[in-house]
Amino acid sequence: MFDSLSGRLSEVFERLTKRGVLSEGDVDAAMREVRLALLEADVALPVARDFIEKARAQAVGQDVLRSVTPGQMVVKIVHDELVTMLGEESAELDLNAPPPVAVLMVGLQGSGKTTTTAKIAKRLVERDRKRVLMASLDTRRPAAQEQLKILGEQAGVPTLPIVEGQTPVAIARRAMQAAKLQSIDVVMLDTAGRLAIDEALMAEVAEVKAESQPYETLLVADALTGQDAVTVADNFNKRVGLTGIVLTRVDGDGRGGAALSMRAVTGCPIKLLGVGEQLDALEGFHPDRIAGRILGMGDVVSLVERAAETIEEEEAEKLARKVQKGQFDLEDMLGQLRQITKMGGLEGLMGMLPGVGKMKQQMADAKIDPALIKKQEAIILSMTQGERHNPKVIHASRKRRIATGSGTSVQEVNKLLKQHKQMVTTMKKVNKLGKKGLMRHGLPGLS
Repeated sequence: MFDSLSGRLSEVFERLTKRGVLSEGDVDAAMREVRLALLEADVALPVARDFIEKARAQAVGQDVLRSVTPGQMVVKIVHDELVTMLGEESAELDLNAPPPVAVLMVGLQGSGKTTTTAKIAKRLVERDRKRVLMASLDTRRPAAQEQLKILGEQAGVPTLPIVEGQTPVAIARRAMQAAKLQSIDVVMLDTAGRLAIDEALMAEVAEVKAESQPYETLLVADALTGQDAVTVADNFNKRVGLTGIVLTRVDGDGRGGAALSMRAVTGCPIKLLGVGEQLDALEGFHPDRIAGRILGMGDVVSLVERAAETIEEEEAEKLARKVQKGQFDLEDMLGQLRQITKMGGLEGLMGMLPGVGKMKQQMADAKIDPALIKKQEAIILSMTQGERHNPKVIHASRKRRIATGSGTSVQEVNKLLKQHKQMVTTMKKVNKLGKKGLMRHGLPGLS
């Protein structure tokens, strides 16, 4: 999401850090470029202005200008100001109240509110071991209640039975009563949205809030809508009162300014990020990690956490044993490709690694297809079990059949087979070199 902003800021700071000594003029010029980059990324003007004033005041101080590494000191100051703008500390969902605790989900139509409701419910069930009930209060949008029911079945979370003709307030009342009878910990209330903010929407949300007395009122906002999302957040906060914000479509190509502005404009913490369409594609919001991503410092902590959540320990040990015996076949390679997809794909992983801004540009210049993993997966799935376990049997006619079945070319099939062969060769070398061999040689990249 922050690619354009990250690229611009990296250019500014690269020029700055190359200089041995900084003058006040150098700092002013750099801050003007930072301000322009923030505005181009859709950061609200008052927020950008305030940010630059605070950062500049520190950056022209004697301690910085006389520092051994003044450029790096300025980068650190901008990083710290970004963290302050984003909220300094991570804010978790606050469910510290007698059950059942109501969580009210609000937002405009199309922001991903219903899907986000299911994502949060799934997270509470699986990660926090909570008993959760979901209820759709959207009586206006056709099949909205049915949509939440289907998502509940996919997430393994029960939903309140649908009763035709009930008002949103009546549904909220019935959900809280059912939760008390069933010893439910958390009730997720998915309210109706509109295409734009209007009096009827606000009145309905206010009535539901008065009835359910939620401990959390979360605004679901689409990060791709930029400045509009900030306006929506401000209006909802003033009229209804928010306790937090969930940003959806953070994995899209938006400029990221909404995330930087929302906390500053509303004073409400961003609590969660929707990073994909899958029901487990939800992350906690960590200001220091986001600031690191924006400035090209990476987010290795989130990368490790994501790996820990998606990698099955038993499968990893099984693969390690096969690798030690030099038995890494195409079925195993398929498993590894799916693992990368689970963790956010090549682009998602690269965004979390420090100093990869230039590498991402090189990938774009080299026309490396971001959908590469999906193509490779399709190629392997077009093979028979025998071919996957013994790639040596794959000759010309079989390659043509595999290429046709996967919608790719024979050249792409050859490339995958060559890559697999290189991986097996490297693994054998690693085994011969011992435990430290992998660190010296590494595995061939996906290219």
